Amino acid sequence: MSRCVTRTVMAGLLASLPCLAQADTLVLYTSQPNSDAQQTVDAFQAAHPDIEVEWVRDGTTQLMTRLRSELEAGVTKPDVLLIADSVTMESLKREGRLQPYLSEARNRYDASLYDPDGYYYGTKLITTGIVYNTRAEQAPKSWQALTDDGYAGQVTMPSPLYSGAALIHLAALTQHAELGWDYYEALAANRAEAQGGNGGVFNDVAGGTKPYGVVVDFLPIREAAKGSPVAFVFPEEGVSAVTEPVGILAEARNTEAAQRFVDFLLSEEGQQLVSQQGYLPALDSVEPPPGFPARDEIRVMPLDAERALEQAEAHKQRFSELFGG
Repeated sequence: MSRCVTRTVMAGLLASLPCLAQADTLVLYTSQPNSDAQQTVDAFQAAHPDIEVEWVRDGTTQLMTRLRSELEAGVTKPDVLLIADSVTMESLKREGRLQPYLSEARNRYDASLYDPDGYYYGTKLITTGIVYNTRAEQAPKSWQALTDDGYAGQVTMPSPLYSGAALIHLAALTQHAELGWDYYEALAANRAEAQGGNGGVFNDVAGGTKPYGVVVDFLPIREAAKGSPVAFVFPEEGVSAVTEPVGILAEARNTEAAQRFVDFLLSEEGQQLVSQQGYLPALDSVEPPPGFPARDEIRVMPLDAERALEQAEAHKQRFSELFGG
């Protein structure tokens, strides 16, 4: 073989290296907090050292704005999404933006936690319940209690106009036969206050500005362990939950790596990581983290994601009419 031909062959091999590297790179878009996302990526790469992960982190709303802009420009950057809620995933499924993957791990999960066609899978449960300041006069045990006269003007909650978890909570409670919109009307009549997000609600209750609040579980459970004067209640009627689902983009460039990422999140190891991070695992057999009750004591309200998606804008409008925008 001549030197010229040798150089040509080597040039061809070198030119192909970026493609080979790309095939071993997984691009993840996630709404997990930065520390959680880094831990998740590190654990996955430890289990799959042949796959490099590039990840982008932002809130679900911001990530969806970025993704849709990229899609409109004809550029699909992520292979896999790990975001807050199933309603957003359902919208992407309807638009044909996701591809199905029937992970073998799905049989270990409650059917309500994943799309039946395999377009997305819940990976954890972040429930919404009641937080109260331990110096408060009462310790509510149910959602209905917050509509009693003794709680008038003393309850704060996140607004579904700003919080995705609050929008899921609204959908779950209005789908509940014993609560529905009558419950929200009773809250409004009892002068419950709606504000931006869960963080503000927690700070108000912990600081004593409001004695009672509606909030996601991990904030008060974590902070109570650090000495914050708060307690969290899983109400008798049940709790709503966002499931932080994972799904693979229809135009993913590295589908095999994306499937392995989904399998990892649903594996025993992946679910143990969820518990170590302080969240309720989606897999029943994995123990909850400290501060949570046993799984059989937590009643999660069912959610029809398709119905919630269809009603989202109408729900926001009605909520705004009751509590202000």
